Amino acid sequence: MKEYSTIDSLAQIVLSTSDLTKDMEFFSVIGFRLDQIFPSDDPTVAVMSGHGLTLRLDREVIGAPATLHILTDNPENIAEGKSEVVAPNGTTIKVLPKTYSLDTPQTQHKFEVRKLQNNDPWVIGRAGMLYRDLIPDRLGGSIIASHINIPTGGPVPDMVHYHTIGFQLIFCYHGWVKLVYEDQGSPFILEAGDCVTQPPEIRHRVLESSDNLEVIEIGIPSDHMTTIDHDMELPTESVNPNRTFQDQTFCHHIASKADWKEWGIPGFEYRDTGINISTNGVASVHIARVLNHDYNSATISHKADILFTFVMKGSFELIASDYPVSDLNVGDAYVIPPDLTYQMQNCSADLELLQVSLPGDSETSIES
Repeated sequence: MKEYSTIDSLAQIVLSTSDLTKDMEFFSVIGFRLDQIFPSDDPTVAVMSGHGLTLRLDREVIGAPATLHILTDNPENIAEGKSEVVAPNGTTIKVLPKTYSLDTPQTQHKFEVRKLQNNDPWVIGRAGMLYRDLIPDRLGGSIIASHINIPTGGPVPDMVHYHTIGFQLIFCYHGWVKLVYEDQGSPFILEAGDCVTQPPEIRHRVLESSDNLEVIEIGIPSDHMTTIDHDMELPTESVNPNRTFQDQTFCHHIASKADWKEWGIPGFEYRDTGINISTNGVASVHIARVLNHDYNSATISHKADILFTFVMKGSFELIASDYPVSDLNVGDAYVIPPDLTYQMQNCSADLELLQVSLPGDSETSIES
């Protein structure tokens, strides 16, 4: 697509008006100045600017009333402190916050199982990537878990951007993806089994992927802002891997360099990603695998606010108190609410799980 310079151009929002004088007076009061008016003897057009926007009020235009948002952190200085006003021509002006505030709602706990075989549609998201929702109700907006797929590899049409978010995980499930991050050095390849955290507002960019790339992305909360940074170029000249972003540091876990340890659930071992430390206790991410064929776990429960699990390999039966037995296979996901007792039975020998816990130091209890 051809890019055009905007240095010598100006965009205008065209609004209809039946009474130019009254509309000019209204927009003057809420912070717009008059720049042009014509013709002199019987004006039909007035061009006004303010709040980073240019308006063209035109008596000869017929159109439906528009809505304008004025973003400010000092709303008392606009429209006498009102949050919404209507111009004589019907234009609605809403006064909204300029600084985006992250709202993390209280978790609405629920036992939920999401099966890959449900054949739910993949929707096209940012940069043309395909998204599959792993927690449809998002626990009241406290979390979003997405299974993301790029079927055809090559350069990714992404831009340098950042997320205003509390916690974000990118886990490479299949294939590979080339990424670059602010202050983290040259672009690198995230391979299957590897993962990174994206601390709040760290600038980054997806550069390239293999065919049939699949990643699991976790975001806290579910609704968060993505902002394009048109000025920063990556990689940055500075390299500062220990830089903190709102008390979190960037974490790049490489599966091939990890050690397996005994897990808190008997019969399993796990590799720790280091994310509990890098996020300052916000979250922990473990990859766990069963040690014995046809293993049946003890009855267990946990104290985490959110415990999300994705089945990476194998199969098993999930038996949760007061719920039907769930036969889980590759690609399935589930959420266990706190204090709900459950068991994992008839685990296949190749069972491997991705588990995300918030907060990171939450306890797991063995009931029997």
